[in-house]
Amino acid sequence: MREPDMQKLDALVGRLVGDLGAAVSGVLVTLGDHLGLFRAMADGTPMTSAELADKVGVKERYVREWLSAQAAADYVSYDDGTERFHLTPEQAMVFAEENGPAFFTGAFEVVQSMWLDEPKITNAFKTGSGLGWHEHSACLFRGTERFFRPGYNSHLVTEWIPALDGVHEKLEAGATVADVGCGHGASTILLAQAYPNSAFFGFDYHLPSIERAKAAAKEAGVAGRITFEQASAKDFPAAGYDLVAMFDCLHDMGDPVGAGKHVKESLTDDGTWMIVEPFAHDCLKDNLNPVGRVFYGASTMICTPASLSQEVGLGLGAQAGEMKLRKVAMDAGYSHFRKATETPFNMVFEVRA
Repeated sequence: MREPDMQKLDALVGRLVGDLGAAVSGVLVTLGDHLGLFRAMADGTPMTSAELADKVGVKERYVREWLSAQAAADYVSYDDGTERFHLTPEQAMVFAEENGPAFFTGAFEVVQSMWLDEPKITNAFKTGSGLGWHEHSACLFRGTERFFRPGYNSHLVTEWIPALDGVHEKLEAGATVADVGCGHGASTILLAQAYPNSAFFGFDYHLPSIERAKAAAKEAGVAGRITFEQASAKDFPAAGYDLVAMFDCLHDMGDPVGAGKHVKESLTDDGTWMIVEPFAHDCLKDNLNPVGRVFYGASTMICTPASLSQEVGLGLGAQAGEMKLRKVAMDAGYSHFRKATETPFNMVFEVRA
């Protein structure tokens, strides 16, 4: 083994210091989110640590240290002249505006679940077993909904649905839609709000998520047009749907081909299967970038173990790429598979028989 190159070693250690700081900052982001600290700063008003602590109702000494750490991360802005902290409009969008297009704190709740569940994944590595979605810490379910919702808010109705041939028109006229793997129902609710003439059904095998989806639909005023029901991707009721959508969940399934076959049986003759998956290139080398880093990490801790816990256990992973997804559709008996559109984080596919 050759001697280490000290310049390369220093560069690696420098990157690790940055990564360590990011990991620590992630914990503090979650803390600030849970305590309402970011929300209390959302209007951009400069505040001392004492003023923020008083506004939120927590101890000032803790807030002072938290604000200092957030300022060091450039997540909060600090004015040395006034010794006050504030959020810029950009920082507020990312950390405080829950329904905005750039809200990011939910992602750190997903990471929180990875730390909490690491012993379970360590055991899965050793035994070859999987770890079901339902076996994770509850912060994963909340964090996943909060992480993906901003992207759905930004793209689902304005870009993704219009990119599918004829689907927007069907939904406007009145269609029947199934959202399979709906989780907390964020995507289902957005569609129901946008298309009041259509009927929507949300299915997920995870009962606590279905219960939360029902509550969210009631809060949004669309409970009368959405039916949420506990069911898996291979046994949800086949009711002649004009559209079956799967948002960021096909790769989590043990038998995506079997799920695709069931979708085919559930669609009308001219129905559409809409697949939304994490953005990925087909070759590993092309995914070695910041987005791939996040998705491969999540896939290691969450997605692949979920698939391996189920029958077949195909283990597509969160970076499956278009070629593998196309093969799933073809093996399920479809003849039409087209990438309709994409964003930096997602790919949207139109699949038809």
